[in-house]
Amino acid sequence: MGFCPLIAEHVNRNNQSGIQDTEDPMQTRIKEYRARFSITQEDLAKVVGVRRETIVFLEQGKYNPSLKLAHDVARALHTTIDDLFIFEDDGPEPERTVLVE
Repeated sequence: MGFCPLIAEHVNRNNQSGIQDTEDPMQTRIKEYRARFSITQEDLAKVVGVRRETIVFLEQGKYNPSLKLAHDVARALHTTIDDLFIFEDDGPEPERTVLVE
């Protein structure tokens, strides 16, 4: 596998800024829930222990949070992860098989 300086620069720049590239489009209802409770981005950031910019990126769908951060944000906004984060599916859910021995 070869080295591509342009790709390396892009990946390095995103890693330094704390922004992760997301392949799956994601929407959130964070802004809507913040408005319900009159919570600012700064206030929410303090409650969950992140920077305000992280909340901005979450609201814009530019950052996929860890499970812990998603849980903390949902809890702070008195809702569930499922209600707060919306992932767009490209097609029908794949069929899953559970094997029991």
